[in-house]
Amino acid sequence: MTVDSQTRLRSVSLRVTRPRLAVLAVLNDHRHVDAETVLALVRAGHPEVSRQTVYDVLRALTNTGLVRRIQPAGATARYEARVADNHHHVVCRSCGAIADVDCVVGHAPCLTASGDHGFVIDEAEVVLWGSCPACATARFPQ
Repeated sequence: MTVDSQTRLRSVSLRVTRPRLAVLAVLNDHRHVDAETVLALVRAGHPEVSRQTVYDVLRALTNTGLVRRIQPAGATARYEARVADNHHHVVCRSCGAIADVDCVVGHAPCLTASGDHGFVIDEAEVVLWGSCPACATARFPQ
């Protein structure tokens, strides 16, 4: 329950509550976690927090931009506290592991669309698919 988390909540006009601080702490310590994992980790320290409260907190944090919700095709939605840096993700087709991939160019958007159809583009989202090192080794032993 850091002062930083309290400041972040206040900066987006959210009240500072124990459930919000607990969810932020989980997301700061664990990357790319699903809502059920967030719930289990929050309840480990705060057993009184309900499932609905955790889902409501995740929604509020996502809506205010403090948290990013990602959902690769065919996968459960995941949440992360790393926001506002236009990074992308690589997903293992076998086990579902997700890792961050920094934008090569380093500015938003890091991809140039062939046509913008009149949109003002401010972000590009890329999901790279493949096999994580453990699954690749199991599939293609040397």
